[in-house]
Amino acid sequence: MDTLSYKTISANRKTVDKQWLLVDAEGETLGRLASKVAKLLRGKHKPNFTPHVDCGDNVVIINAEKINLTGNKWEAKTYKRYTGYPGGQRFTTATELLAKNPGRIVEKAVKGMLPKNRLGADLFRNLKVYVGSEHGQEAQKPTVFNLKEFK
Repeated sequence: MDTLSYKTISANRKTVDKQWLLVDAEGETLGRLASKVAKLLRGKHKPNFTPHVDCGDNVVIINAEKINLTGNKWEAKTYKRYTGYPGGQRFTTATELLAKNPGRIVEKAVKGMLPKNRLGADLFRNLKVYVGSEHGQEAQKPTVFNLKEFK
């Protein structure tokens, strides 16, 4: 048996093949959508996954305003932000955030499932979230990705 034929291939920035994927968020549950998109951004669905390299795909999410939250989360779930001033902690419910900026709900959910380091910040830049069915990435020709078939 030739042991040289069993080399472990580690991906790097030059050998990674990135694709553009289009995900429709209409009718999807927020957490399930976010975990699957985080896997796509990270590249864990690819056979040449390398933990310390950005080997994931670029993901475009459309219809961000049509996501679902289960239970009482529309009123009970709160989002925290900080103004930068003493006593400047502000809380917003999911309903208020949906009315103000629907894409922010999806962005915050996906960002929370990415690594909390420089790699996670780089991966988050590969995510584009749009309200409505129109998006600004037509030039990249994203392929439609069905999340129902993705584990």
